[in-house]
Amino acid sequence: MALENKLDITSSAELACEEERISKKKAVELFESGTLDKLEPGKFSSLQAIHKALFEDIYDFAGQLRTVNLAKGNFRFAPLIYLEAALANIDKMPQSTYDEIIEKYVEMNVAHPFREGNGRSTRIWLDLMLKSGIGQVVDWSRVDKEDYLLAMERSPIKDVEIKVLLKDALTGDVNSREVFMKGIDHSYYYEGYTTYKTKDLGDNSN
Repeated sequence: MALENKLDITSSAELACEEERISKKKAVELFESGTLDKLEPGKFSSLQAIHKALFEDIYDFAGQLRTVNLAKGNFRFAPLIYLEAALANIDKMPQSTYDEIIEKYVEMNVAHPFREGNGRSTRIWLDLMLKSGIGQVVDWSRVDKEDYLLAMERSPIKDVEIKVLLKDALTGDVNSREVFMKGIDHSYYYEGYTTYKTKDLGDNSN
């Protein structure tokens, strides 16, 4: 059964396809409009703005805190009763070095503030911090899916793996459209979305 959505789609497979198409196109708009550069790096309010922009045409909850507890496998994300406090603490975490930025990213992943779309929006948020803090971003096309998912799974206990993995994929091409587009495709690939190529979802696509 599909999540309740604005498109009145009841098929999970059909919803996944439309969600990918619409939100990838929105990601292109975020980049090309310069909106991303106007957001304050490392703030939850900026992550909310990214999430809302990506998913507002699909879900009523876009940009809003989740109202249910979430788990993935045996791991439980931040319980609802602690979620707002966790986000307030994350906002205050330092982000002036690479290690500090990744530690902040890991904590936001543990918080998992939204009902859906956490990973995809938070990876964009991470790159905003990296761009502002150290003048680099992750070239996600160089980060292996299985290595990344395993490192993220372990990161709440031991974050050295995700730090090493992402550090090896850093690039100084912070304003590259190609790096961004390939990064979005790879970010979605981690979550199983592979139907559309971001570069093909320009202004002329429906």
